[in-house]
Amino acid sequence: MLEPVVATLITSAARILTGARSLWLGCAPEPVQRIYFANHSSHGDFVLLWASLPPTLRTITRPVAGSDYWLKSALRRYIINQVFNGVLVDRERKEPADNPLQPMLDALENGDSLIIFPEGTRNPDEGLLPFKSGLYHLARQYPQAQLIPVWIANLNRVMPKGRVLPLPLLCTISFGAALTLGEDESKTHFLERSRDALLSLAGEPA
Repeated sequence: MLEPVVATLITSAARILTGARSLWLGCAPEPVQRIYFANHSSHGDFVLLWASLPPTLRTITRPVAGSDYWLKSALRRYIINQVFNGVLVDRERKEPADNPLQPMLDALENGDSLIIFPEGTRNPDEGLLPFKSGLYHLARQYPQAQLIPVWIANLNRVMPKGRVLPLPLLCTISFGAALTLGEDESKTHFLERSRDALLSLAGEPA
């Protein structure tokens, strides 16, 4: 099959071009079901995060991506569906009655791990936008999966918008400690706590 070769080429290129290294600060790269939630500053975020996982974890980890972007061309469809086995979600809600979380819940029920970006859109700055509610609902409806914050540092500066060649800056991908949703914890408090956990990783030494 061609897809594993393409995946290896993409992940190898991502790590070489960014000089990326993985820092497992609060958890170990164990083959357990997880929801990795990360900051979002580039279309390359999920590629670099996925590439930073050991091969055994990549096979069970699926990036969540917007169908409006990834279904626009045959090449994008091939990459997201065949190479990365992504979970596509409808961010435009063409059918208001549909549950946008259902594709993610189906993947979790299948035993897969997920990569999500709770800001919901790319943020070119160093901070974080307010989190959307999806992370809370996933934690509430599927508590079996570990919630792992992941901070991706420098990718927006390595490949800034409009630049063809990457800048020689080191990218780090920091994996934090697992979070759990408290029994009576409110959505607002949980999202603030999750956001703080992610921001705390930004201050870790590279």
